[in-house]
Amino acid sequence: MIKSWKVLPLAWITMIGMILSAQAQGLKKVTLEDVFKKGRFNQKSVYGINWMKDGQYYSSLVQRSGTSTVVKINLATGEEAGVLLDGRALGVNFSSYSFNADESKALIATDVEPIYRRSSKGVFYVVDMASGQKQELMNGEKISYATLSPDNDKAAFVKENNLYLVELATNKLTQITTDGAWNKVINGAADWVYEEEFSMAQAFKWSPDGKKIAFLRFDETQVPEFNMQTWGPLYPQDYKFKYPKAGEKNALVSIHVYDLSSGKTQKIDAGNETDIYLPRIYWTKDANQLAFIRMNRLQNQLDLFHADATTGESKLIISETSKTYVDLDYNDDLQYLSDGKTFIRTSEQDGFKHIYHHNMDGSLIRQITSGNWEVSSMLGIDERAKKLYFISTEASPLERNFYVINLDGKGKKLLTPAKGTHTINMSSDYKFFIDYYSTTETPVKVTLNDAAGKEIKVLEDNQILREQLAGFALGKKEFFSFPTVDGTELNGYILKPADFDPTKKYPVLMYVYGGPGSQNVLNSWGGARDFWHQQLAAEGIIVACVDNRGTGGKGRDFKHSTYANLGKLETIDQIEGAKYFAKMPFVDASRIGIWGWSYGGYMSSLALMKGNEVFKTAIAVAPVTTWRYYDTIYTERYLQTPQLNASGYDDNSPITHVNMLKGNFLLIHGTGDDNVHFQNSVDLVNALIAADKQFETFYYPNRNHGISGGNTTWHLYTMMTDFLKRKL
Repeated sequence: MIKSWKVLPLAWITMIGMILSAQAQGLKKVTLEDVFKKGRFNQKSVYGINWMKDGQYYSSLVQRSGTSTVVKINLATGEEAGVLLDGRALGVNFSSYSFNADESKALIATDVEPIYRRSSKGVFYVVDMASGQKQELMNGEKISYATLSPDNDKAAFVKENNLYLVELATNKLTQITTDGAWNKVINGAADWVYEEEFSMAQAFKWSPDGKKIAFLRFDETQVPEFNMQTWGPLYPQDYKFKYPKAGEKNALVSIHVYDLSSGKTQKIDAGNETDIYLPRIYWTKDANQLAFIRMNRLQNQLDLFHADATTGESKLIISETSKTYVDLDYNDDLQYLSDGKTFIRTSEQDGFKHIYHHNMDGSLIRQITSGNWEVSSMLGIDERAKKLYFISTEASPLERNFYVINLDGKGKKLLTPAKGTHTINMSSDYKFFIDYYSTTETPVKVTLNDAAGKEIKVLEDNQILREQLAGFALGKKEFFSFPTVDGTELNGYILKPADFDPTKKYPVLMYVYGGPGSQNVLNSWGGARDFWHQQLAAEGIIVACVDNRGTGGKGRDFKHSTYANLGKLETIDQIEGAKYFAKMPFVDASRIGIWGWSYGGYMSSLALMKGNEVFKTAIAVAPVTTWRYYDTIYTERYLQTPQLNASGYDDNSPITHVNMLKGNFLLIHGTGDDNVHFQNSVDLVNALIAADKQFETFYYPNRNHGISGGNTTWHLYTMMTDFLKRKL
């Protein structure tokens, strides 16, 4: 990683420019059509991996002749050993599949319809693997989260906010809950805010023996309703859903356990306080012992409980508190060991996310990992060999590598030495893993490896894409770090045109997200957005990015530094970044712009207003413009409630700073955004009009937060490109 920019002699600069220019000659420039119409830079991957119980095979979902097929792969050779599910023979073109514990049955889904970010409903079938016969659940009506029982003979699912159970042998249907109703009560599925901010949609789990089902119940009755109009019919339609904005009432959430043998449902004791969060439920190795996490409204206390599933009685096991907040994402790797006596969890209580081993009463056995780096995720525990597998930032906060360590904290070993980003799928017997590896310059390479890291077979190397890339004049991301005025080191990258001439002056467009725990500066392959940046570079615009304070990969203190004042330090850091670029000899300091989406749109708006002396142009896509309009869980985690911290909400709202707007501003939003509501942009527009500020704006009818569908993406990026050509 480049630590700082060094001034080179002019002759060297000129020579470097000539070499780069010569290298770029004869190569094609990236165009918008290449990225968004022709999909020339779309990479392939390997999907639907399922490790088979015999330890000799894994299965994978592939498309053959336009039909879904699940094939079996030999782990020793990496070669295909047969077809397990044939969509053509079944008469179903399914999009997902799963097996039950003994692999005698498969569950497949088709005609899946997304609801919000993680929720969906579709038509589900259970396939008997021996006979090949399929059984349609709920007579083909659309249902959600169908899940086979561990004892192989039942399935549970959610339909219209109620939880159901079906016995596969007899097709007997049991409706477990009856009070589910739209915008009132949800059983077994998450409400909008839990789904978005706690990354969950399914909210029920089978007990290990298949005799009980634990589920969450959401009473949304008192949650304020948000109304979005859907445009298209003669009269626009109202879409109303429960959305708790900061400071408003949340759903009342409770945990229940349904006993299949008695048909009775037991409520679990989660304490007397009702204004809480219950974001996770787990089963321990004891089929009658449930575990759950409880958090207070401000999310500065996280409690782990164990509960008797029959009586509902619960006991506090671990309580973790913070002066800022306890991040659920950093405490979400809870695994109970088969001895029934201990469990493993993660926490950032020492300043970095690490792995801890506890007795069942919560007492600490040991901290397994330690150091000034983060465990990104815990992948599994080989109890027989007493080894634990995890991904971490130890090599660099810009990278993710795969490690193994003994449960006693000794013998740590790096399994993926190649620099870049590794995403791992480990086999259930811990003998093999699949490595999805990429860098900024190389698309994903998928390999099958043994537990020691030795490559067995390349499953996908994107060779066709690699060959195609060789025909394009592409800029290279250069990583660097620099100190801000207060000495804080920030990571960044810069993308120059392939024919970069160091004697010229270039405009710079900074790309920002900047939200808590996020990272844009990573040594990994980008998607279409990265290749849009390549297209801009081909047009002579340098693209750069800086991860400000509050972002991830550098420990708790760096991430929590923005607590109670979102937008303040982040904006200072983006302005510092712009000033840093402005001093470079090849940068035109009068033409520095910034763009971002969502939190990034919030940041780009603030940066243009508060940093009007360095930023001349900004694009804000689907921005938050006041945190008063965003949801409870996310916003209050970082800002407390508006009632407790009004200045934290208002001091760094773009609406508050419209009088400072001097440059070129393009504001874009989808009217059907269920996440960051169009209301944010409407209020910012009103404030800009009142301040007599000229700007450009565009809305996309009925489009959600992703602003996509049909010709939308092409239209959006064409418009943004044209704006940057005119204004930057």
